[in-house]
Amino acid sequence: MRIAVGMSGGVDSSTVAALLKEKGYEVIGITLRFHKCEADGLNVCCSPKDVQDAAEVSRRLGIPHLTIDWEELFRERVIKPFIEGYLSGLTPNPCAICNREVKTGFLARYLKVVADVDRLATGHYAKKVSYKGHTLVARGKDLRRDQSYFLALVRMEDLELLEFPLGDYTKEEVRQMAQRYNLPVAQKRDSQEVCFLMGKSPGEFIEEHVGPKEGEFVYKGKLVGKHRGIFHFTVGQRKGLGVALGKPVYVVGIDPNTNTVILGDEEDLYSKALLLKDINFHLPLELWSEPVAQVRYKNKPVKVQDIKRTEEGYVVVFEEPVRGVTPGQVCAFYEGDVLLGGGVIARAL
Repeated sequence: MRIAVGMSGGVDSSTVAALLKEKGYEVIGITLRFHKCEADGLNVCCSPKDVQDAAEVSRRLGIPHLTIDWEELFRERVIKPFIEGYLSGLTPNPCAICNREVKTGFLARYLKVVADVDRLATGHYAKKVSYKGHTLVARGKDLRRDQSYFLALVRMEDLELLEFPLGDYTKEEVRQMAQRYNLPVAQKRDSQEVCFLMGKSPGEFIEEHVGPKEGEFVYKGKLVGKHRGIFHFTVGQRKGLGVALGKPVYVVGIDPNTNTVILGDEEDLYSKALLLKDINFHLPLELWSEPVAQVRYKNKPVKVQDIKRTEEGYVVVFEEPVRGVTPGQVCAFYEGDVLLGGGVIARAL
């Protein structure tokens, strides 16, 4: 079997390549280049230095390595929607979008067609499982690093082309394997930043592109301050507002039409339902039995009371109010550890 490994130059994907080579597969290293500039020591991926690291790992393993320059594709499919989303009052999740549109789902389809590759393996901490007669994704063994949430938007038809060899390992075990394989990246730091932000906050990055867009803070219908642009804020934010009201206040809403950031109290952050668009089913909805929903990466999943289709999209009702439902973020659905699919949050209800 010919397996391509999406190699970012980090320890996880490098270990995947070594594991698969050891198992006797025909392995090809594939690295996507999204940036021509160096990251200057920041914890980001897909920089020229990462390309060099992936090439060196491939050389040591004795596998072919190819670099694909998808800087323009990445700009159109990930960066541009990211900027447009923030300008529209959303908080997009670029990693989930990238997994669908560029480096995971789309890449697997692309390699199948142009290189007759059977599977694309990645360094995600997730598993492939059989569930209710379907091949699905599940949380990895290392729950602290589980990345299944970021795969919720990957198209169902792309799942069969993907492999996640690290699903049964912890990060510590992966580093130990990397040392055993004598990989030069065994102790390389993990990528923790959104790669194209290069250490900037989303607001700083977007303001560099569009300039400041001054607007107002409103609390209980009253003007309480000014801001430099709605793209500096996200629902649930408390710090860095620059507004002193004598008590903690939070961003509870963003109105792009009036360029207004709406502030409120802690209790205003809770919602009993949300409207979901761009929904992506890995398992047909009629086979769901006791789903839970996770509305942000670090949020605790909550039980779903009902999901119903409307003219606007799918309305998801929770059994208990959920804090910080954020338009633009991904809502992922699970039964136990099995990922059922997900969608993009349009608004809280």
